[in-house]
Amino acid sequence: MNRVVLAILAAGIWMNLSEFVRNELLFKDLWVNGFSAIGLSFPSDPVNGAIWGLWAFIFVTVLVLLTRAVGVIMSTVMAWVLGFVLLWIAMWNLGVLPDGLLYWAMPWSLVEVYVAALIASRILGPAQQAGVGPV
Repeated sequence: MNRVVLAILAAGIWMNLSEFVRNELLFKDLWVNGFSAIGLSFPSDPVNGAIWGLWAFIFVTVLVLLTRAVGVIMSTVMAWVLGFVLLWIAMWNLGVLPDGLLYWAMPWSLVEVYVAALIASRILGPAQQAGVGPV
């Protein structure tokens, strides 16, 4: 159980750092300008950041459990599609997905999820992968 919690914390910290760098430091202008173009202001209050932080920890919790069950590659693909691709489809459908963001966000997020799965895998160790060890 301690390894699972540690894997979730480590992967969650990685995921939140990566998301922060991408969305706040590198592509904040795309978000602000994209929202402005549709007459909205980009929500950047601290509570919004906290909610995205919670999203990332929920995401990596599922990723860690998937990594234990199906390994790094399958968990990366499954979690990325269910977490990111579906999020982008919903954002596109709502008309709030900034133009040009996916060119960078797609490969970045795929690597981000893969690294999080690798972190989890390394912390879990071979005995806790593929559902072998105790939760």
